[in-house]
Amino acid sequence: MSRVPLSVPQSGIWFNERLGGAGAVHHMPFAIRFSGDLDVDALRHACAGVVTLHPALRAAVREEAGAPYQVEGPPVPFEVVETDPGRLAGARREAILRPFDLAAGPLTRITLFRLGPAEHELLVVAHHLVFDGQSTDVFVADLARLYAVSRHGQAVPVDPPEPFDPAAEARRVAEGLPAARAYWSGRPTEFPDVVLPGLDRPDDAVQPGESVEFFLTEPILEKAAAQLGVTRFELVVASVHALLFRYGNAGPVTALDLGTRQAGAAGRVGVHVNELPFASDPRPDLPFTDYARRIRAGLRELYRVREVPLGRAAPGTRPGIALAPVSLTYRRRISPPEFPGLRTEVKWVEFNHVARNALRFHLVEGPDGLGVMLQFPPASMPRPDAERIAAHLLDVLRHVTDEPATPLNALPVAEEPPGLWSSRAYPEAAAVPDLVAAQATRTPDAVAVVGERTLTYRELIERADAVAARLRRAGVRPGDLVAISAARSERLVAGVLGIWRAGAAYLPLDPAYPPERLDYVLADSGASALLADAGGDLPGPVRMNLDAPASGTIGSSDGAPGSSGDGSGPVRVALGLPVSASGTIGSSDGSGPLGERAYVIYTSGSTGRPKGVEVGHAALTNLLMSIRDETRSGPSATWLAVTSWSFDISGLELWLPLVTGGRVVVATEAQAADGGALRALISAHGVTHVQATPSTWRLLADAGFEAPVTALVGGEALPLPLAARLRPRVARLFNVYGPTETTIWSTIAEVPPGPARISIGGPLAATGLLVLDDDLRPVPTGVPGELYITGAGLARGYLGRPALTAERFLPCPFGSVGARMYRTGDRVRVRDGGLEFLGRTDDQVKVRGHRIELGEIEAVLLGHAQEAAVAVHEEELVAYTVGGVGDLRREAARVLPAYMVPSVFVALDRMPLTPNGKLDRAALPAPDLSPAPETGTAADETAEVVREIWEEVLGLDHIGDDESLFELGGHSLTIARIAARIHDRLGVDVPFYVFFDVPTVAGIAADVADRRAGL
Repeated sequence: MSRVPLSVPQSGIWFNERLGGAGAVHHMPFAIRFSGDLDVDALRHACAGVVTLHPALRAAVREEAGAPYQVEGPPVPFEVVETDPGRLAGARREAILRPFDLAAGPLTRITLFRLGPAEHELLVVAHHLVFDGQSTDVFVADLARLYAVSRHGQAVPVDPPEPFDPAAEARRVAEGLPAARAYWSGRPTEFPDVVLPGLDRPDDAVQPGESVEFFLTEPILEKAAAQLGVTRFELVVASVHALLFRYGNAGPVTALDLGTRQAGAAGRVGVHVNELPFASDPRPDLPFTDYARRIRAGLRELYRVREVPLGRAAPGTRPGIALAPVSLTYRRRISPPEFPGLRTEVKWVEFNHVARNALRFHLVEGPDGLGVMLQFPPASMPRPDAERIAAHLLDVLRHVTDEPATPLNALPVAEEPPGLWSSRAYPEAAAVPDLVAAQATRTPDAVAVVGERTLTYRELIERADAVAARLRRAGVRPGDLVAISAARSERLVAGVLGIWRAGAAYLPLDPAYPPERLDYVLADSGASALLADAGGDLPGPVRMNLDAPASGTIGSSDGAPGSSGDGSGPVRVALGLPVSASGTIGSSDGSGPLGERAYVIYTSGSTGRPKGVEVGHAALTNLLMSIRDETRSGPSATWLAVTSWSFDISGLELWLPLVTGGRVVVATEAQAADGGALRALISAHGVTHVQATPSTWRLLADAGFEAPVTALVGGEALPLPLAARLRPRVARLFNVYGPTETTIWSTIAEVPPGPARISIGGPLAATGLLVLDDDLRPVPTGVPGELYITGAGLARGYLGRPALTAERFLPCPFGSVGARMYRTGDRVRVRDGGLEFLGRTDDQVKVRGHRIELGEIEAVLLGHAQEAAVAVHEEELVAYTVGGVGDLRREAARVLPAYMVPSVFVALDRMPLTPNGKLDRAALPAPDLSPAPETGTAADETAEVVREIWEEVLGLDHIGDDESLFELGGHSLTIARIAARIHDRLGVDVPFYVFFDVPTVAGIAADVADRRAGL
């Protein structure tokens, strides 16, 4: 073989190899199993004959001045390996993954595994630089013919196919270039991440892979293609795109291997394929029949430019092992040829044990059926999800064969029943105040609350009944709403219980909240009374004198606006008044008929206007009983009350211990903000159960907290690093999730030792979890969707806002008649029998055309910082971190695509928090986005050398510092030549990918300067 320039497809493969990290992705193995009396020598001679017929098989690829070319390599080895069937898989894997030396060659190796006297397997592994899918047919057909000849001792006939003509190919590409550039000028060439069941973002690099394989003997493709009037390949593309659409990909795209063989190349081993991306535009109600025909029309357009590489047609397109997250290969193969005296089975495609992208569909159809292989990275997609995709594809193919007019949104990919459901319920459970009273009757002298002073159950009920009596005398009636604003103490517990004992519902007002918010909540809620500490102060438009006379007079007025005296605001009632010495628990004077409403909690609205959520007693009881069972909380339990009263999760830590005979220890405001003080409080009182937000848990962990407690984390997403940090410090760790509108928590998951991922778990009692798409249809298992919650935990709605209630609390089409479901606005997916939280739907942002999940960036940063938050300022991503270690930008760039790497990193001493202990995003400081001062120009010696090289290679004069290489006509081979000359003149190897990151003289010169400085 003389020195031969690479073909256009070969050049692209070689360039990808030079980018690095390709591993075995370009290894193309196939195997033939022989049963019977195999003539090994005849087979050896036949293999040698095939290599003689096809020079590409024995080639090597070398490089000179950045120009690759093909030369004769050493003989192709024929190795015989003795093994047994049990070890064959490992031996085969080793042979497939063994690297090729491209410059030394050859780029083919042949191994015969001797499995027994009458069992052999021939494994051929060829590099894609010299081989494509149809080459397998050529090789196997020639091998069968030559084996038949060699077995009878005849000379091997040499009848080589028509040689490859690189000049003719170059002419065709040049002639097709204008049309290809016109085709791609209006189409995207870089694509967003794909949505697939169970898929995490895969690394851009080649990863270890696994495969799901099956074989169909039924003529699905033939029958459906004939009905639809499309080719089988067009049917496969339409089916895969329809499946991707049903997974939530609005604009499905696949990278397609398109054959470029000319008529004279049918019998040649070589590379005659070009990978190009193909996108479609499906619509939910479009019948598959019409969609398949649209796919056909789109593919026919693409076929006309199939021979022009994307990098030539769309200069500047970033190269890669795959041009899209999902790729698709389909080919028709020949009938298995006969080897005289042998039974043979051809494995037309052996898995090469790597994953080149998120998912690769590889279909090979022959006269005896259809072989399907799905290649995937198990580190990014669990095998059950890959198997689910394979089953879905088969379902789609069968469905469109029988019912081709099915609309795309009705194709069967979702499992039944939809969602996750809990059948457990507590239909006869009493309301919380009744449960507390019953517990007080059973254990009146047991400690109930520890605060500024300790209260027994008897004392708690007495104080609550005294408050209830005063409220009723002040005019509070069953069903009313009573606001309560007080410092954290046992008096507040008694106050809330007293409101309930008066038949009213409570409205918590945290004194730490801004006065304007408290004033708004008071006015909007229509509270009939305000229950407050004596001597407390609630500033704002509604001003009330909260000091009550020592005599305990209720409703007295000092004439201040908003007092009970002028009738313009709620009645003021002081907490902490003297309590009677009566020992009666639950006297008729202390309790009244209980309304259905337990409390109203105001949460922030998306427009900034807080809204009141009305929660019923039955929903609260259901939640407490469910958590009781999950955490095994009983009379021996001691809970820490550390959460703001205005945060609904405080209801769990206050009332669960009191309805189960345990006790609650109330942390003061100062203690709640001090990790060391909380640690001491937990130790001093033998606390067994602690519920807190991630921020509070960080405070505790930083203070060295370690105790055999049952820990609950909720209120915000639990980062994996924090979970891993906490898990060994506690006895049990639960991740809990739930909106205020579904009563504190709706899901729970126990975090195992050494967690690998975080789940928010499955449903609590009498709860249903539905993952739906934008049209309220269930999404397939493992596919992201919006979470809707139904069941006993649903709130009554929003106080005084029926339109908003109707918008967020929808009729549930999957439950009993009249059931409702709450739209959470949270993105989740079902994984391993539970839910994985993916972020808020309103945390999806679009920056420079890319849709980005801020939570995904934060999750990456949390691997290198104690805390992280990401926001958008002036179309720039800004990362805020606490306790960052190392180069965060580099760590982010290692995992995330360039458009997701924050432009600015801001280090903070601590994250701003709301009084509830959640991240206060509005309080994150505005970053300095002014451009950094220039430290130099490109007019130095290095830049001039780089400029000279560009001008030489491109044949242009006066190239400016900031002109794009690709706008000047550069492409992959241009980059190789420039890089080679930079190495020769400046002694620096510039990786090819840098030319796509900074494709200017100034950018490359700066990179060269940095690399020279590091030598």
